[in-house]
Amino acid sequence: MEHYFMKTKKYIIANWKMNLGLAQTVSLAKEFKKKFAGFNRGEVAVCPTVLALTETAEILKGSGIKLGAQNVFWEDKGAYTGEISADMLVEAGCRYVILGHSERRKHLFENYEEIHKKIRAVVETEKLTPVVCIGESLEEKKSDRRDFVLVDQLQQALSGIDVFGEQEIIIAYEPIWAIGTGTAIEPAEAEYAHKIIKLALNDLFGMRVNNKNFRIIYGGSINPKNVKGFVNLENMDGLLVGGASLQADEFYKIAKAITKQ
Repeated sequence: MEHYFMKTKKYIIANWKMNLGLAQTVSLAKEFKKKFAGFNRGEVAVCPTVLALTETAEILKGSGIKLGAQNVFWEDKGAYTGEISADMLVEAGCRYVILGHSERRKHLFENYEEIHKKIRAVVETEKLTPVVCIGESLEEKKSDRRDFVLVDQLQQALSGIDVFGEQEIIIAYEPIWAIGTGTAIEPAEAEYAHKIIKLALNDLFGMRVNNKNFRIIYGGSINPKNVKGFVNLENMDGLLVGGASLQADEFYKIAKAITKQ
């Protein structure tokens, strides 16, 4: 009988969005490095503005905290004004990159055809882990279309992507209606959504690849007060944290809770 190995490591990823300037990012990165000294149970990553990637990478050296970006382009080079390639992110010191965040889908009209191309470019570097965001709107939730929406988003984003070796792909379930509201989804709802995602990934890639290469995390108004409800959820490999990650103490409490340290 073939056994499917499941990692237990939690991923706690801070998305600082467009909230901090260069000096503020440097200051917060230094706070994170100090706060997380000796923290080794979970995989902690921070995703600052692209303006601060290289300086943040220098600050985080030797800390165990990984660096991530908030976006990438799907071509490796060329006449694409304002864009940044996956190889450039690697050179800047990135280990993770957030793809298809709902805010980009809403404000910049990013679609899953584009997200698919970005995932392919990132996976081909073999040095970056994509954090692929999916999630339903409030209207889709109220009309009982959540399951269909999640499966459709996964199919559009990942169909035809070759996953091999130790390549990791993180799926971040972020219900759009919970982001930035201060109120997280009920843990039982998150657990159900993660189960749907897990089953969809089994259909797309098979159980062996799914268990080995894919992780599922939750994002949406997580804070130190509500994180405990997410600790023991099935198919729950970590968190993508927005607003609460702008305070080192708050983020540390979340990371400590989700890893049970």
